[in-house]
Amino acid sequence: MTVFKGITEEQLLELTQGLHAGVDEVGRGPLVGDVVTAAVILDPKNPIEGLHDSKKLSEKKRDALYEQILDKSLAVSVGRASPQEIDEINILQATMVAMQRAVVGLSITPDTVLIDGNRVPELPMVGHAIVKGDGLIEAISAASIVAKVVRDREMFELDKKHPEYGFAAHKGYPTKAHMEALSVHGVLPEHRRSFKPVRELIA
Repeated sequence: MTVFKGITEEQLLELTQGLHAGVDEVGRGPLVGDVVTAAVILDPKNPIEGLHDSKKLSEKKRDALYEQILDKSLAVSVGRASPQEIDEINILQATMVAMQRAVVGLSITPDTVLIDGNRVPELPMVGHAIVKGDGLIEAISAASIVAKVVRDREMFELDKKHPEYGFAAHKGYPTKAHMEALSVHGVLPEHRRSFKPVRELIA
């Protein structure tokens, strides 16, 4: 396992040789819902234009790319860890577990796994962490888009069940509106009880 905090073009080319999966996560910071990860193996014979870090794309563009990723990739898998798991083992470890689940869920086994960030979970193949990899490696960009779209859609569904919390707008992050809703309406089963703002309310 290697952590790349800066990467040359030669290293980039070497890392993306062979069958590789990109992995990214969404949802470490929110107070509610699963942490969601995705693993994507792109098809070099079927390129997708416009892949980039999901945070730098509009919702409309993300949705369009999401459909293309599902349609054109060799394999796509989503992993997750629940609020209960997050509370039990902490958000970092839960994220690692969710990444493992995404990789294991792939229908094709990659030779290497390239992960956005500075940590690699225990995997049955070689894994590398690339800081800001979602803006450097297309497979990681694709994974960031898949994870973001999946989690955002889950927040829209939660918003339908509990519109008073405003999940469609803030996606579960600790915004002023979310904190006010929490103080008025209380904690939901989907909230992460180990996160300080929720923990303090329960106490």
